[in-house]
Amino acid sequence: MRLLKRLSALVFGLAMLLLVPSIARADDVTDWNQHMLRAGTVGGTTALVMSRVAAIVQASVFDAVNGIDRKYTPVHVPPGGPAGASRRAAAVEAAYTALVALYPTQKSTFDARLAVSLTAIASDRHETSGGIASGIAWGQTAANGILSWRATDGFTPAPPPFLGGTAVGEWRPTPPGLLPGAGPQFAYMTPWVIGAPSQFRPGGPPGLTSARYAADFNETKTMGSISSPIRTADETIYSWFWSASTAAYLWNHVADSLIEQGDRDEDDDSGRWGERRNSLLDSARVLALLDLAMADAAIACWEAKYHYVFWRPVTAIPLADTDGNPATIADPSWMPLFATPAHPEYPSGHSTVSGAAAMVLASFFGEKRHFTMDNDLLIGVTRSFRSFSQALDEVKNARIFAGIHFRSACDDGQATGVQVANYVLNNALLPVH
Repeated sequence: MRLLKRLSALVFGLAMLLLVPSIARADDVTDWNQHMLRAGTVGGTTALVMSRVAAIVQASVFDAVNGIDRKYTPVHVPPGGPAGASRRAAAVEAAYTALVALYPTQKSTFDARLAVSLTAIASDRHETSGGIASGIAWGQTAANGILSWRATDGFTPAPPPFLGGTAVGEWRPTPPGLLPGAGPQFAYMTPWVIGAPSQFRPGGPPGLTSARYAADFNETKTMGSISSPIRTADETIYSWFWSASTAAYLWNHVADSLIEQGDRDEDDDSGRWGERRNSLLDSARVLALLDLAMADAAIACWEAKYHYVFWRPVTAIPLADTDGNPATIADPSWMPLFATPAHPEYPSGHSTVSGAAAMVLASFFGEKRHFTMDNDLLIGVTRSFRSFSQALDEVKNARIFAGIHFRSACDDGQATGVQVANYVLNNALLPVH
């Protein structure tokens, strides 16, 4: 019955397809990746939770397509797609099934998008009705396998509110909301690929009486103040840019654009995208590796955050008289550029997750790849980069110049993200020999 409902969507989709202008897109995988990102924006999904959402959706899509092609090790679901099944139908059904489970209130929107996708697939002379039907059935099976697996990953139930403590150097709820720590369950959530949340735990923030802490403190105090006289207009703009959207949106959108553009820069030989750019499976693999690495980087970061429980600048700077460091001077009225996120400071979440994302994308498209990044909430504001390392430098500065992090947290977070990404690239979705 559910399969008949999917196929009946083709009738509605014929009309929808005629009304939709032709758009340039690489394939159904990147198309539904964009649907996922829009669903996150509409649903107001936090950056942390979006890392899990993206991993669930892209793992579902990869296991669906790979389950037919059987070229790589799966994320979780053993290959079982029937011969002749439509890869395209499997991909869109897997994404649809996962998204409906994650965002049930948006089902009507997903229904319309599924109808359009299936109509386009049915119009492809290389597809057959039997292949589409079996692809739909297999895509649903793959997505349900991922959803069932992650239903017991520790995301729910949430633990009791985390309030930190009042010891010197210890995180406590920050103004203006004075909210409990966000996402403490991510500190012990089951990883996707890495062996344990603590596998790549960084060494910890510098001691409060150290010269390094004083240097970090004074940089953030000067550059990150809401009234900083030396932070430039561009530095203020990019601080807001990296904060307004989720890391999942920013980096997935870049990945989609690079997949659509095809070849990497000719002057760089470190990428490995090459001639595979037209393969639906390879598009799915890039996005799955990207989102698996980002999800595990978030877990690794949150494990460290709730292990070290280090205070934020908005707490540290007004209370500097208590830190025992003569090179730090208290300013009771100091405030950051914008509100501080409600979780411990070390390491930086954005630096960690972005470090993982950039490492994965550089491995496919080359470190020196030029790209432009847009923002779903700051419409019309874009940032252009000549390399992935340049973007990561801006991410780190954005967190410091916003007054919400110290540099050690950003440097160590990025290093952790890179370690996680390298582990994922070397251990997940490997070619089957």
